[in-house]
Amino acid sequence: MRCAWGRVALGAGAAVTATLLTVSGTPLLLHQATALTLPPSAAPGVPAGEAGTDALAVRVLSSRPDAVAGGTALVRVEVPPPAEPHQVRLEADGSDVTETLRPVHAPGDGHVLEGVVTGLPEGTTALVAGLTDEAVSAHGAGAPGEGRVVVTSHPAAGPVFAGPHQDPFVCQTGSFALAWGGDLGAPLDEDCSARTVAGYVYRSVDGRFLPLPREDVLPSDVAHTTTSTGERVPYTVRVETGTANRAVYETAVLHDPREPGPDPWNAPEGWNRRLVYTFGGGCPGGWFVQGARTAGVVDHGMLSQGYAVASASLNVFGNNCDDLLAAETMSAVKQRFVLSHGVPDHTLGWGSSGGAYQSHQIADNYPGLLDGIVVSQSYPDVGFSTVPAVTDALLLRTYAEAHPDALSREELRAVSGFGTWEGIGAMADAAARIDPRGVCPSALPAEERYHPRDHPDGARCDVFSHARNVYGTDPDSGTPRRPLDNVGVQYGLSALVDGVIDVDRFLHLNEHVGGFDGDGAVVPERTVGDASAVRSAHASGRLLYGGGGLAEIPVVDHRPYQDHAPDGDIHMRYHSFSTRERLLAANGDADNHVMLVEEHSGGVFSADRPVAGRALTELDAWVTAAGELALEKPGTAPADRLRRTRPEWLTDSCWVGDERVVAPQRPWPKGRGDRCADAFPTYGSPRTVAGGPLASDVVKCRLTPFDEAAHPADFDERQAERAGEVFAEGVCDWSVPGEGQRPPRGTWQSF
Repeated sequence: MRCAWGRVALGAGAAVTATLLTVSGTPLLLHQATALTLPPSAAPGVPAGEAGTDALAVRVLSSRPDAVAGGTALVRVEVPPPAEPHQVRLEADGSDVTETLRPVHAPGDGHVLEGVVTGLPEGTTALVAGLTDEAVSAHGAGAPGEGRVVVTSHPAAGPVFAGPHQDPFVCQTGSFALAWGGDLGAPLDEDCSARTVAGYVYRSVDGRFLPLPREDVLPSDVAHTTTSTGERVPYTVRVETGTANRAVYETAVLHDPREPGPDPWNAPEGWNRRLVYTFGGGCPGGWFVQGARTAGVVDHGMLSQGYAVASASLNVFGNNCDDLLAAETMSAVKQRFVLSHGVPDHTLGWGSSGGAYQSHQIADNYPGLLDGIVVSQSYPDVGFSTVPAVTDALLLRTYAEAHPDALSREELRAVSGFGTWEGIGAMADAAARIDPRGVCPSALPAEERYHPRDHPDGARCDVFSHARNVYGTDPDSGTPRRPLDNVGVQYGLSALVDGVIDVDRFLHLNEHVGGFDGDGAVVPERTVGDASAVRSAHASGRLLYGGGGLAEIPVVDHRPYQDHAPDGDIHMRYHSFSTRERLLAANGDADNHVMLVEEHSGGVFSADRPVAGRALTELDAWVTAAGELALEKPGTAPADRLRRTRPEWLTDSCWVGDERVVAPQRPWPKGRGDRCADAFPTYGSPRTVAGGPLASDVVKCRLTPFDEAAHPADFDERQAERAGEVFAEGVCDWSVPGEGQRPPRGTWQSF
């Protein structure tokens, strides 16, 4: 189990703060409190103090101390014997904020106080807990010493750690539909802020979510549900909507509106103390807009079991294709939830496609925000598992259009590595994400968009421009630096070795395949990756490493198989194995990674689906058991805890028809006698066909001179001479790490 700040997040707002002050702002007669009147701790399961502690301890429960947003923090003070709660004084940079504290239940010896401290200025503030002078005199040498923590507060609208805001930025609060009807209304400021509102929907007995007509009377057709903790409650859902980090957020939780509103110490009866954070898909077009939807929080499969659900518009990759900003947004929204409802026992990530990108990278780079994830149609990351595959596909399609007689359909498919020839077109279309004019959101005015001649300083709608806080810009051209490279890639190498294409076709392809200019257009020259951007890709964690927080949490990879989709599809199975390969390389094992594969049956990724829904409940059980083991045996390594507590049902499996086949999943083609591989064969990409690693973790390969004698194919003298000209700069040596390839500098990086 992680320390308290690791399970919570950031963000605050005026409406939430006002509600909390109503609860906790009244001065408390702490010396009169008894155990029977104490509210439960906002951080269940966290021991009140550590053995041998002789000083007060101050902790921030709602975020890391250095990542407080909006000047508001849920704070915990642990008071060791012989001190009493009424003898404690809490100061914020010398100002007395003791009246915000209240005694709470907590296991262990000593006492615990918690409270919401508001009005923290931007920058650093020292929170210091000590005893009153009278108490120090009374206890003498046995008086506990002072405890302190330095917090850093950031604006409620950000940034916190993701770097400067993107400009332009289109507000969309007026287009955001509230769950119970109406919209969020016009923005209140240039940061797209909106008022925080709460309303109710209910589940009817005929299976529909409807607006709750009145909060003092439940409709006659309201359903009831029994949660995972055995509580049977009316199926009424409180939905809170507001803004944080320039995103619109939503939280939803079972709550009877006839009961008092929730706060950090009075959780709704129907909440099972778990939070599911949903992440939305997409990518192209995900820039310069706030977004008019989240990934959804009114989810029957989750709410019916008692899970609270949260999401935000900037956690939909179709609105924001940047995992760094997505992490910051998730932090801000989670802090909002904690300030409204209290600290969840744990937080589970849930996302498909672009939502899987976010789940993987947030878990790895900002550990503690997520305690376990279910990902579907997954990729390791957007920049280095997807972008090279889709851009290579565009190069192959462009080559085929320019040289229609050079390769047959089957030869071109073999060169691509995809499961179908149609996959080349589907992947090539997705390469629009590197074109600054490729997919601009409709909400972005045309006059603000980039044009190379008419508006060279306009907004560039591509992934590299969106990530300039990490990669930077070229000082000469002002264009974003790009970690995109294909120098030395031997396209079609495996197809050549397997005899699908001959040497002359191989050389013609590699001579004419080309690369991309700074605006994402195909040009004859290969693409040279910016060296600084390549180094940053690895050092910053933009290329998923797998050895950060992801190594210490369960990962359930659900794959609705689409490699044989009639029109092609970018959600290919080999991406799941890329993630597993990275976990293996970083940690020596991937015992925390489970693959579940089934036929794609259409529809959305939903907890109502049998396999996905079961995966969520089993993941919850896994995280719960691992947390309990951490309390029982605190010295146990996280990897060992996960191995010892994994539920039996969560093991590599595939569903062949109605039969579940439990077996290790392997990145194999059809025909090797493996039932799962025969039903759901794994293909690859142009880079894996070129000899690149299944992990897709080399941004720019190291080059070695073309050597006919060492080459796996046979070249005659003429062909060898030509190959030396085609690969004048050398060919990729995939047996060694790529240029700049290294583990990230660390977790919780700021930009």
